[in-house]
Amino acid sequence: MPYTEEIYARVVEQNPGEVEFHQAVKEVLDSLKVVIDANEEKYRSLGLLERLVEPERIISFKVPWVDDEGKVQVNKGYRVQFNSAIGPYKGGLRFHPSVNQSILKFLGFEQIFKNSLTGLPIGGGKGGSNFDPKGKSDREVMAFCQSFMTELSKYIGADQDVPAGDIGVGGREIGYLYGQYKRLTGLYEGVLTGKGLSYGGSLIRTQATGYGLIYMLEEMVAAKGESLEGKTVIVTGSGNVAIYAVEKVTQLGAKVVAMNDSNGYIYDANGINLDVVKDIKEVRRGRIKEYADLVPGSVYTEGKGIWNIACDIYLPCATQNELDLEAVKILKANGCEIIAEGANMPTTREATDYILENGILFMPGKAANAGGVATSALEMSQNSMRYSWTAEEVDAKLKGIMKDIYAKVSDAAARYGLEGNYVAGANIAGFEKVVDAMMAQGIV
Repeated sequence: MPYTEEIYARVVEQNPGEVEFHQAVKEVLDSLKVVIDANEEKYRSLGLLERLVEPERIISFKVPWVDDEGKVQVNKGYRVQFNSAIGPYKGGLRFHPSVNQSILKFLGFEQIFKNSLTGLPIGGGKGGSNFDPKGKSDREVMAFCQSFMTELSKYIGADQDVPAGDIGVGGREIGYLYGQYKRLTGLYEGVLTGKGLSYGGSLIRTQATGYGLIYMLEEMVAAKGESLEGKTVIVTGSGNVAIYAVEKVTQLGAKVVAMNDSNGYIYDANGINLDVVKDIKEVRRGRIKEYADLVPGSVYTEGKGIWNIACDIYLPCATQNELDLEAVKILKANGCEIIAEGANMPTTREATDYILENGILFMPGKAANAGGVATSALEMSQNSMRYSWTAEEVDAKLKGIMKDIYAKVSDAAARYGLEGNYVAGANIAGFEKVVDAMMAQGIV
């Protein structure tokens, strides 16, 4: 049995029921087969893949807190410290009812390669809780965050593990988490990224994942000899990544006609009014259906199906496995030419295979949405220097990193005779740096 297949079978056997983790590992190993086969004897002798797919550490803990009714609530908390070969663990915290160990292992595994692609010295990790901030008061969110950090603080540090935000963890949550870390340790250090500007945050960090996605998209379009001017775009989601992807792609001349949330989607033939979306989502913390009440001519549709709207470019920016095979078939039939992932693994494996086989240009999330973690690493650098760059400086660095990632991905695919297959290119380019560091550091 080929080494990659042997390791995948081992992962399934030793991690039963963790389907998201299985999916992430299979996608990476399938892409790496051409590299692994050429070096199989050496990699086997070093147990390289066995070590790569096994997290260095998983921390699981209870999070007790008191709600506004005076009732004690208990949630699960996690931190998956996956791989530190090229730097301290780096990856977000997700607060959402769906969070479990499988999802966090998939996210942490993906983060290894994403972080490697940035060219910055950061390893892979992920964490979070099944706590849901929606519908909670600020006091309840603070109580939860303080309890969560009381345990997590034992395992993180500026040169050890530097979490950031993710779904359900925005500026409010990062503030409460940082305050508790400082209170417990007495340290004022860059242990979290995504901080407010008044206490060590970086300009452009809020916009970075969405902006970075569009900078990557620019490179993809330019490789076809085209520009974004006049393109029709669908952006799924309506959180941080989606909002700033819409902002940047609109600035570059494209028209976004649809966005969604977990309840349904809006269609605006005139182009999404982002100021309205920001007010609904960032100020009032409302639902996307309110857009139709505020913008004449727009239409709200309950449920899934945003992919039925015709577009040139589709940017899934919500959550994992949101885009399935039937959906991409519809996108292809309606003329969609490019899909770039703003979320982590939002496209199912079957859908990804169809995309690659049917001429849709596709960039996976580990490359396309790396702008967020790249700017988090830039925030870490600024914290270490006790210095702040201007918004223009950070944005220029972000754009340069995304251009460099595109070049690495494109080159890796071409070197192995897989030109245009950016899934393989991203996995290979990310793997090459990590494996070199792992082999240099011995069996650890």
